[in-house]
Amino acid sequence: MSQSSVISMIYSLYDDFYPQEKKVADYVIAHAHDVVNMNNSELAKACETSVATISRFVKKCGVESFHQFKVVLARDVVLGEDVQVSSTISLEDVHTSIANIQANKMNEIKATLSLLDEKQLKEVVALLSKAAMIQIVAVGNTIPVAINAQYMFNEIGLRAMAGTIWETQLAFSMTLTPQDVMIAISNTGESKDVVKMIHNAREGGAKVIAITNNPQSTIALLADYHLQSATREKLFLNEFYFSRVSAMTIIEVLYLFLTVGHEKSYDYLSKCENLMADEKL
Repeated sequence: MSQSSVISMIYSLYDDFYPQEKKVADYVIAHAHDVVNMNNSELAKACETSVATISRFVKKCGVESFHQFKVVLARDVVLGEDVQVSSTISLEDVHTSIANIQANKMNEIKATLSLLDEKQLKEVVALLSKAAMIQIVAVGNTIPVAINAQYMFNEIGLRAMAGTIWETQLAFSMTLTPQDVMIAISNTGESKDVVKMIHNAREGGAKVIAITNNPQSTIALLADYHLQSATREKLFLNEFYFSRVSAMTIIEVLYLFLTVGHEKSYDYLSKCENLMADEKL
């Protein structure tokens, strides 16, 4: 495994785990400190599963042995990364609930930033800065992220397009050329609609940047570049666990690298703010 968090990897691959493997995933997430000091038999007993399941689980996480898995997990624990505080949210205890949300959202942002590869990030920023057109595609609950990215890129002088209607996005993807870039945003990385648009972009010669939770997903593997987002939403919402925070964080990172130190971007941003100034009280 690379330097990424093992807990982040578990979240990324969660949908790919079999039911018995999900038992292991849930236990590791909830008891990371304890698992570091367990052997594989003890973990299997605690999860009510088998040693063979533990072995399959760690290999799916990109680790060759349970010992290596514990080493990486121990690093996360020592660094204070990805350790669940609590998933409890209740109006009966608003103060504690807010603290739980804060702790997990901070872990989510921290994990997302730790997953960014510096070399790839530089190449992505360079690609976006020179693009004739940037299409940001998304469906369902990722659409607000795409719309926000469109606005942010436009205000610094980068031509960007996003939409709320899939058919419109699909038709636009057919117009992309080698001078253009597509940013495809998906939680699982398995959206059929987004995959269709990626194929259109690639047929037109455009480069594709994917933002997903799963580096082994169809969309991630189809893309020229993959920026992995981390999520902790499942802590609170059980099976539904896409958080816009992590995807928005990646967009913010790209926006800042495209803006800071670039006089042209500052000029566009200043002009945009001046044009909207009269609309403000």
